[in-house]
Amino acid sequence: MFKPEVYAQRREALCRKIGSGLILFLGNEESPMNYADNTYHFRQDSSFLYYFGVDFPSLAAVIDVDNQQQIIFGNDFTIDDIVWMGSMPTIADRAATAGITETKPTAKLHSVIAAAAASKRTIHFLPAYRPGNLLKLQELLHVPAGEVNSRASVDLIKAVVSQRELKSPEEIAEIEIAVDLSVDMHVAAMKAARPGVAEAQVAARVAEIALAKDGNIAFPIIATINGQTLHNHSHHNMLKAGDLFLLDAGAETNMHYAGDLSSTCPVSDKFTDIQTVIYEASLRAHEAAIAAIAPGIAFKEVHRAACLSVAESMKALGLMKGDIHEAVEVGAHALFFPCGTGHQMGLDVHDMEDLGEVWVGYDGEPKSSQFGLKSLRLAKQLRPGHVFTVEPGIYFIPDLMDLWKAEGKFNDFLNWDEISKFRNFGGIRNEEDFLITETGCRRLGKQKPKTIADVYSVRN
Repeated sequence: MFKPEVYAQRREALCRKIGSGLILFLGNEESPMNYADNTYHFRQDSSFLYYFGVDFPSLAAVIDVDNQQQIIFGNDFTIDDIVWMGSMPTIADRAATAGITETKPTAKLHSVIAAAAASKRTIHFLPAYRPGNLLKLQELLHVPAGEVNSRASVDLIKAVVSQRELKSPEEIAEIEIAVDLSVDMHVAAMKAARPGVAEAQVAARVAEIALAKDGNIAFPIIATINGQTLHNHSHHNMLKAGDLFLLDAGAETNMHYAGDLSSTCPVSDKFTDIQTVIYEASLRAHEAAIAAIAPGIAFKEVHRAACLSVAESMKALGLMKGDIHEAVEVGAHALFFPCGTGHQMGLDVHDMEDLGEVWVGYDGEPKSSQFGLKSLRLAKQLRPGHVFTVEPGIYFIPDLMDLWKAEGKFNDFLNWDEISKFRNFGGIRNEEDFLITETGCRRLGKQKPKTIADVYSVRN
């Protein structure tokens, strides 16, 4: 945890933004895999961590803005719990580490919320993404489960986003620990990805590095020879000569700050000639996006720079034709780049997306419905303190090719005869993490191998 005053200052700032009422935060519960005592790895809610820092299940917290009262609710271990789990700090001891002096048993939460409701006070709460918390809010607020999230406090969502999105020096230092560890994971994968090795073996090596540093993986590992599938979590294939191997993996520190990197390497000693061409095209898009980053620039423009670069490369290869700017405007390039260039990162690898992309990435402005562009998670103006990924890629997705060709889509911009030659190519992506500063931006963490020379130097 950070020092208690860090959490106290965050809560004070939140109270100033909200102004009045009661703010309710629900921590996460343990989640059973197949029976009650066999649980998934526990992960505390990130907003709860941000304001209270207590990494322990079955907690809730209330901030009474009007009466300047802050309470953490939870139950101390019984002797039966201690027999199985060992001695643990009391809830009061845990609360003290966040600068909170008042605690109550979980059962008291109902009466506190009921009293506020009876007095017609506003109860602010965030949308629930876990069914258990959805049901808790239903019971506490007497709102049908299907209506709970629609009644979440927009004022609270906007206030939380405004605080969490601008990272403090303490947070940046913790994120850099996660990114450095993530680089180690990717270097290990580049060394391990050889003919006759299973995807699962590489994924296991990557996870081991995070776990050995008392951390964890920030999200399920993508370790695949099928890089054209953007979120491919299957690890069933055996690597063979001539394959491309794509890794998208990041570490999470024991304070739950995330790193998120992607890399692509040949399974053979070298890229083939055509793999080299596409890899370098992908890298040019990556560098074009980085060159566009600056404080005050909308991230949508960073994305556009990457899209134009991809389209220019595809035109140079004969896969696209016509005016590239027009092609990007209507979304023809999305055949090769059907996703966004990046997303915010912090306590969540896709930071705060449980609060709604329209608030986190768009400041309340509507998202585009255009294929490809609708998947851009971050579009708004960049400000000092923003941390985000840069991860354009080039993908050849047979199902998408077949659909668009059958529909006659973008025939003015797409050369189907040439595109068909890349049907079994796969996908390539590089990804790094960046911080906006007062004067520009900087890459977080140590350098990940990304040029072809860098990749070869790791593998040989």
